Amino acid sequence: MYLDAAKKQEIFGTYGKSNTDTGSAESQIALFSYRIAHLTEHLKANRKDYSTQRALTMLVGKRRALLKYLKDRDIERYRAIIAKLGLRR
Repeated sequence: MYLDAAKKQEIFGTYGKSNTDTGSAESQIALFSYRIAHLTEHLKANRKDYSTQRALTMLVGKRRALLKYLKDRDIERYRAIIAKLGLRR
């Protein structure tokens, strides 16, 4: 599987406060970004996989909602996570 417990721990440790920090907006945004990148690569090879395409669209919406929440609450944390993940250019 592409996303096992060890990979999640690594993502949460890098972008969250600790390895067990699964609830912070930054760690969730990072996890969604990892999943979005994986699904994007899958869809490049499988154009007609519409269920995966819908799942990707839903993940992008969830990430956008979390980014909007973070931008409204704490602009510095928003700018930091955008810079770390390289989402906006």
